[in-house]
Parts: sequence; C-alpha cells; structure tokens
Amino acid sequence: MYAIVDIAGQQFKVEKDQQIFVHRLASEEGAKVDFDQVLLIDNNGKVQVGTPTVSGASVSAKVLSHLKGDKVIVFKKKRRKGYQKSNGHRQQFTKIQIESIKG
Repeated sequence: MYAIVDIAGQQFKVEKDQQIFVHRLASEEGAKVDFDQVLLIDNNGKVQVGTPTVSGASVSAKVLSHLKGDKVIVFKKKRRKGYQKSNGHRQQFTKIQIESIKG
C-alpha cells in the first residue's frame, strides 16, 4: 500500500515505515503530524485518485529529527567585466517516518 501526498508544497510517494526528508516542518522532534492532502492511494491494486484530494484520507507521520542538507555553492560571474560573486546556503530539512496511511 502506498500513497502520494503533498507535504510542504512537494509531492511524495510514501509507504508505511518509510523515512523521508521534507522541508522544515514547524513541529517538535518526536511529535506526530498528520497530512490530509492525499492525492492518490493504492491499496494492493485498488487505486483511489482524488479530485484534487481523496476525501477522508490522511497520512500520519512521526518527526524524527531536524537537520541541514549539504552545502550548495552559488557562483555568479560575468566574463571580461571583473564581476564575481560567491554565495552558499544549507537547506533546512525534517526527517519523518510514515506511521500509517488511512483511506
């Protein structure tokens, strides 16, 4: 059984006991979170497609940790103009574990 769910503006294909990294959620570590933006549920070949979401369906997850991703370097240059600019950042992520899919 799997579901396609919209979490923080991104769509993820999730299964029970799967661990995924999503954009930073405003929840404490160890807290339970529910996502009701379920777009599709596949229950052993029986597919429910939402218009745009499946009514009554939800995915519950547990927040495992908050962490930062790898450093991304942004380098801008214009040739023959003497312009160079370097910038970088580390994206904030939340690691969650899918507890159950209800549909």
